[in-house]
Amino acid sequence: MANPASKKVIYTALVGNGLIAVTKFIASIMTGSSAMLSEAIHSVVDTGNQGLLLFGIKRSKRPPDSNHPFGYGMELYFWTFVVAILIFAVGAGLSLYEGIHKIQHPVEIQKPVINYVVLLLAMVFEGFAWYVAFDEFRRIKGKLGYFEAVRRSKDPTVFTVLFEDSAAMLGLIVAFLGIAGATTLGVPELDGLASCTIGVILALTAMLLAYESKSLLIGERAQVEVIGGIRQVILKRPEIIAVNEVLTMHMGPKDVLLNISVDFDDRVTSVQVEDAISDMETQIKERYAEVSRVFIEAQSWQRHRESQKWPETTT
Repeated sequence: MANPASKKVIYTALVGNGLIAVTKFIASIMTGSSAMLSEAIHSVVDTGNQGLLLFGIKRSKRPPDSNHPFGYGMELYFWTFVVAILIFAVGAGLSLYEGIHKIQHPVEIQKPVINYVVLLLAMVFEGFAWYVAFDEFRRIKGKLGYFEAVRRSKDPTVFTVLFEDSAAMLGLIVAFLGIAGATTLGVPELDGLASCTIGVILALTAMLLAYESKSLLIGERAQVEVIGGIRQVILKRPEIIAVNEVLTMHMGPKDVLLNISVDFDDRVTSVQVEDAISDMETQIKERYAEVSRVFIEAQSWQRHRESQKWPETTT
């Protein structure tokens, strides 16, 4: 499940986007600006997305049951993917539609000062929300680079909000430039062009989020450092001859499923095998709190290697 800091980031963005959306809609009605309407739609989509992320966090906390014995942690990844689809379909789609329509049928912007005031205020609110998300992301990424941290992150909530807020800031700048160009140069088509540009920004953001959430949905392994540490715990056991395989998969941001195949010394008794398995499970869970389920299989390394060979198919 997501940590409390992730929720703080989402709540901050939710409140900010909700207030900004109402203000933008009022401004778009009063001025007739296509770019402002696209920005209003953008804020509504972002507000809905934050609601979906909170819903996903709540759903992912449900305990395991007979139908889902490994719990519901991966449901957070599903709702993150839904967020990406909504950004693409609703945000980008409507912005492009509105922009193309205004380019084909340009309308002069009325009372542009209202747009400037609203956009500047939105930049302040969005900037604050972006800083909260960025500060949290910077804290959890540690020494990793930003792109590497996104790629390796198993909690999509923080970087999803960060991507959305970054796209929102870019959209506000584009809307400001489009409205300024349309009013000062007397070219209303620039307003529609700004709306189309906002749509492209949203589409690119959605594709990036979809790519990251798809990988999590399919099932990502634990961090390399964690897998290496687990191997060390196992190999320290005198009863173990070899580690055949260590398979991990994130069932949620802090929920790792671990499957291990090891070769025990043939001189070890069944009681010693049972004790060793219990000890290894305890040590692994104490060292890595995110490992919630451990399954250890006793198998000779030779038989394991033979089982990995694909049988020849006959036609």
